[in-house]
Amino acid sequence: MHGLVVAALTVAALGLAGCGTVPAQPGTAQESTEPASARSDPWERLNRRIFDFNEVVDAAVIKPVALGYRAVVPEWLRTGVDNMFGNLGDAWSAVNLVLQAKPKVALEVGMRVVTNTLFGLFGFLDIADEMGLPRQSEDFGQTLGVWGVGSGPYLVLPLLGPSTLRDTAALPVDFKASPSALAFNEVRDQNGATVLQVINTRVKLLNATRVLDDVALDKYILLRDAYLARRRNQVYDGDPPEEQDTKAAEPPPAEPKPAEPKPAK
Repeated sequence: MHGLVVAALTVAALGLAGCGTVPAQPGTAQESTEPASARSDPWERLNRRIFDFNEVVDAAVIKPVALGYRAVVPEWLRTGVDNMFGNLGDAWSAVNLVLQAKPKVALEVGMRVVTNTLFGLFGFLDIADEMGLPRQSEDFGQTLGVWGVGSGPYLVLPLLGPSTLRDTAALPVDFKASPSALAFNEVRDQNGATVLQVINTRVKLLNATRVLDDVALDKYILLRDAYLARRRNQVYDGDPPEEQDTKAAEPPPAEPKPAEPKPAK
C-alpha cells in the first residue's frame, strides 16, 4: 500500500497529466514510440492481477476506514500526526543522503529533524519548513540507484503497490528504519503505527484518487508510468538524463547489393 500511496501522490503532483494513455498494440505505429516504462514491465500480466487485488482491498477496507477516520479526527490533528511520521522519516532520509555522499543536503535534513523535534513538539509542528528547510524524502532504493544499481523490472507487490526489483530488494532495510520502527520497540505498536500512517496518508489522497478513477483510461498504466518516472527523477535529483530509444539507435539495415550479371558463355 505504501507504493500505491507514492504513485498516487506522483499523479496528484503531475496534475494528472497524460492520463489518457492506452497500451501499445504489437505491430502498430505506436509500438515504436512505446515509453521506456512499458518496456520495463515484462511481468505485466502478473502485475495487473496483483494490482486488481490491491484495488479490491483498497475499495473494501482501506478507503472506507480512511473516510471514517477523516470524519472523526479533526484536520489539525491529522496534520500533526502526518508531521510526526514525516519527521521520523526525515531522520532516515538524512542517513541515506550521507550514504549517497551528499553531506550538505544531509546536514540540512538533519537540521530539519533537530528543529522539528526540539521546537515542533517532537515533529507535531513543521517549524523547519517555515524556516526554509524543506523535506527531501530519501530511501535505500534511491541510494542504490545513486550508486549505479539499475531499477530492474517493474513490480506490483501485494498490498504494498508499485515497486521495482531494486526497490523491492531495498525494502527490508527501509522497513528496519521506518517511522514505526524508529518510534516503537514492540511489534504490536509498530504495526499499529504503520496502519495509522497508511490511513492518514490515504485520507490525503481521497480527492486525487477520485479524479484519477474518473479520467484514467487505464489506471494501471498511469500509476506504473508515474511511479517509474518519479523514482527516476528522485535518483537523479530532478535532472535525469534522456532515455535512449534502442530501436532508434540501431542503424538501418543495409540495402541488398544488386546481383552481378552472369558472364555469357
